[in-house]
Amino acid sequence: MTPSVRRKLKQAQDRFEALGAQLAEPECAQNAEEFARLSKQYASLQPLVSTFSTFVKKENELEQLEQLCRDPDPDMRDLAVAEARQVEQSLQELSNDLNERLLLNDPREELNVFLEIRAGTGGNEAGLFSADLLRMYARYAEEKSWSMVTLSSRASELGGYREIICQIEGNGVYGELKFESGVHRVQRIPDTESQGRIHTSACTVAVLPEAPDLEAIEIDRKDLRIDTFRASGAGGQHVNKTDSAIRITHLPTKTVVECQEERSQHKNKLRAMSLLQARLMDEAQKKIDAEQAHSRKQQVGTGDRSERIRTYNFPQRRVTDHRIGLTLYRLSDVLEGDLALLIEPLRQEDRSNRIAELQGD
Repeated sequence: MTPSVRRKLKQAQDRFEALGAQLAEPECAQNAEEFARLSKQYASLQPLVSTFSTFVKKENELEQLEQLCRDPDPDMRDLAVAEARQVEQSLQELSNDLNERLLLNDPREELNVFLEIRAGTGGNEAGLFSADLLRMYARYAEEKSWSMVTLSSRASELGGYREIICQIEGNGVYGELKFESGVHRVQRIPDTESQGRIHTSACTVAVLPEAPDLEAIEIDRKDLRIDTFRASGAGGQHVNKTDSAIRITHLPTKTVVECQEERSQHKNKLRAMSLLQARLMDEAQKKIDAEQAHSRKQQVGTGDRSERIRTYNFPQRRVTDHRIGLTLYRLSDVLEGDLALLIEPLRQEDRSNRIAELQGD
């Protein structure tokens, strides 16, 4: 077993024990929704931790047998050698099992996410494309029975968005959408183009996992500036009368988050704080990924928002994912929310790369 695999297993064991302690607290049992969420995480880790515990016991058993293999009594030595071979075989089987379980027990896979879509190059056409992407993700979320709530948005001309941020909650959201971060490029003829020329525009997508309670970064309230303001856009009389929208600035990092879609200022503040946690966690994870990048032989994508990951070509009804060289002539199906056409090949490629990484570390 490689040091990297052992380290990941120890982290899973520590998290399992921390979850058990949290579930045992009376306050947790009184919150049915929170108790159910943590219980699900606890149950998903239990097989992995149990197998790792068996592996460690077998390691200790092998160590004792190796000592007996040096016993002066030849009969005792022969017996110890035979048993040691059996234990070594068991350890190899357990090691293979743990490698497989590690791939299936990434705790971040089950997390909810914040989805951020921003128009890039291309002016109004990029704004319209951001609305197309939002609709695509909304359709996919509906198909997966996820809930999707808009936190803030800035409209562009002609009915698109300069920026829109949503929160998506459900089973396995991050595991499904984690490969969507990056630059999405569109090639099509705008309605305003009289010469029939194809224009190229782009939008940036970021998928940030919501920070779990046990891993949330501690934020000093002194480092925050919290402002209230009136929500912009449609919203009726409530928008005109109530300063319910929240803007939070994290002073040390200059990170700014907003939430203006809820009528309650308190709810907007809670959602904005959760988004801030996700942004800070994302930056911390990027540093870890950068430090480990030299040891990665292959990867589907870095998750870097500056990386061009996909092109949507309307004249040819073609969508291409550049990371795995996949081209499909089913553009309309993808934009209608059939994202599984792209997500499943990406997940398979990622799985193969992660297995290779575990074996070659």
